[in-house]
Amino acid sequence: MNTAGHSEATERRGLELTPFRGLRYDPDLVGSLAAVTSPPYDVVVRPDGLHHLQDADPHNIVRLILPQAVTPSARNEQAADTLHRWLSEGVLTTDPEPGLYVYEQHDGNGLLQRGVIGALRLTDPSEGVVLPHEDVMPHVIADRAALMRATSANLEPLLLTYRGNGSPSDTTTVVERIAEHPPLLSTTTEDGYSHRLWAVTDPTELTRIQTDLARHQALIADGHHRWATYRRLRAEHPSPSPWDYGLVLLVDTARYPLRVRAIHRLLHGVPVADALAALDGLFRVQHLEVPLQEALEALADAACAGNAFLLAGDGAFHLVDHPDPDLLARTIPADRPAAWRTLDATVLHATLLDHVWLIPEDDPAHIAYIHDTAATVRKAERDGGTAVLMHPVREEVVRDLARQGVTMPRKSTSFGPKPASGLVLRALEP
Repeated sequence: MNTAGHSEATERRGLELTPFRGLRYDPDLVGSLAAVTSPPYDVVVRPDGLHHLQDADPHNIVRLILPQAVTPSARNEQAADTLHRWLSEGVLTTDPEPGLYVYEQHDGNGLLQRGVIGALRLTDPSEGVVLPHEDVMPHVIADRAALMRATSANLEPLLLTYRGNGSPSDTTTVVERIAEHPPLLSTTTEDGYSHRLWAVTDPTELTRIQTDLARHQALIADGHHRWATYRRLRAEHPSPSPWDYGLVLLVDTARYPLRVRAIHRLLHGVPVADALAALDGLFRVQHLEVPLQEALEALADAACAGNAFLLAGDGAFHLVDHPDPDLLARTIPADRPAAWRTLDATVLHATLLDHVWLIPEDDPAHIAYIHDTAATVRKAERDGGTAVLMHPVREEVVRDLARQGVTMPRKSTSFGPKPASGLVLRALEP
């Protein structure tokens, strides 16, 4: 068993998850564990959510994953200084022995998710072990890579899924037995989710998990940019090294199904009236004077019949559907599977953004990606922009395209619940 986080010259069949010595908050030195956690960096709605988290506790993990300063280099230097200070003060402490970590989330309404956090050996796409399903943005990878270089740490785990056969495997058997014991930590965050964490250090149980996972491939559910960042940083460091591995949470969705939600778009500086005017003759537009929930129900109904979007930002909702077939034929690449060509995200990016609205999707000055539906609408109304609300894609469509090696447009899906950031970190250097 490899517990040091280094490569071994062994035949690799699938997922290689290794124990590590987690960095965790000392509960005696922080206000509360809930107050120091955060959603993943790309889910935090800025600036409102960022300021809320910063104010929650002076040691909130957002000060590491989203440091605030005038320049990128200053932000990363600030994060590194903050991490080193918290380590020297004992706010963050290193667990005494390497382990994997069982992580549980419960929303109080029947949703229970359990998985295993560990250091996963990084693989190339050609190996077919870890399957991405979305394109990535180079500037985001560069930003995350600079932060990880500065801190020499994996600050938050990616969310990966794999499919067991539906019956308890060695991994789920160990996970569920461990979950019967008192946890290392237990907390409830303000979104109503309870979080519990256990360490797995027994050699027999570690071997059972590792042997079982070696038979599986995984789908990246959340964290495409961080996975690409892990791979970039691995290429920068001579192997073997701790940079050959990255921090992940692995969930068996045959046992614990995830929820799939949409990620919405906010078009900066584009009034709703202008966005609608450009659609004249190309899409059907229906004006809806209804509350948000009813508008989303109308979107779901329309999405059953074809591509559909909901525009907001002017105090009302506008259902956009029935795209002109000739427009789609002119704008959507024909060299991809039909399941890709008919995705709402494909039509949004290839047709609406590229050809109708002429908005560069890579430039954060023109477009933002927001997970929270109501927050997207509020920001559009406040800023005078246009919110483009999406309907979620089914998990089986995502997995099928990933197995074909076909990536979806960036920010096409939001799997959840996502792991809270701040419960366990991984240092890459002493």
